[in-house]
Amino acid sequence: MKEFFHRKLERNAIGFVLAIVGVASIGGLIEIAPLFTIQETVEDAPDMRLYTPLELAGRNLYIREGCYACHSQMIRTLRDEVERYGPFSLAVESKYDHPMLWGSKRTGPDLARLGGKYSDAWHVAHLLNPRDVVPESVMPRYGWLQRNTLRIEDLGDHLSAQRAVGVPYTDAMIANAVADARGQANADSSEAAGVSERYGEATHIRDFDGNPHLLTEMDALVAYLQIVGQLTQAAHPEAAAKRDQP
Repeated sequence: MKEFFHRKLERNAIGFVLAIVGVASIGGLIEIAPLFTIQETVEDAPDMRLYTPLELAGRNLYIREGCYACHSQMIRTLRDEVERYGPFSLAVESKYDHPMLWGSKRTGPDLARLGGKYSDAWHVAHLLNPRDVVPESVMPRYGWLQRNTLRIEDLGDHLSAQRAVGVPYTDAMIANAVADARGQANADSSEAAGVSERYGEATHIRDFDGNPHLLTEMDALVAYLQIVGQLTQAAHPEAAAKRDQP
């Protein structure tokens, strides 16, 4: 009987197409329906801050080099994950991530709580030769990051594109994107003050790659890695409360 039904359906082109559309619609509905309640799903994070131009450039490099293919940035609610990596990831932490980098492949560890875990020097050494700091690592070397001068001329356009998809960059942030990228990597420059003024006093402003005379791709990537999981303290309510105490 079942075989007869399938044979009959497959010989009816219109009926077969309608059956495919019906089945596909069920899957589409399951994916789309949660978006109607997205405002109830995403947590509140009054302390949420934006990626600086330098950090955004670093995130672009992270994507360019395929880091997301081996590292996820989403800690699940499973006990073993929380014990290994830290508090599970909240939806609001990816609020300004376009594209999101949650991932599902873990050739390397999850990086959702990486920000501030290691020093800048550790990150530089790790990227130059991972086995110098993690002997069992299978990660490739990324030595060219320290040799490549960072392209910053079009950072304003990158911020504009992010604003088009909902990230609240201001006109001043977009206009000063190039200067802010230089200023964040050089605390002694006249441009550094503008970075903290536009992005907050908690912004990391320093030389990231050990060479204050050259703005490199290494500066940008390390700046990004040091802020991963630190745009908001929503997942760490105790730390946020302690910080806000007079």
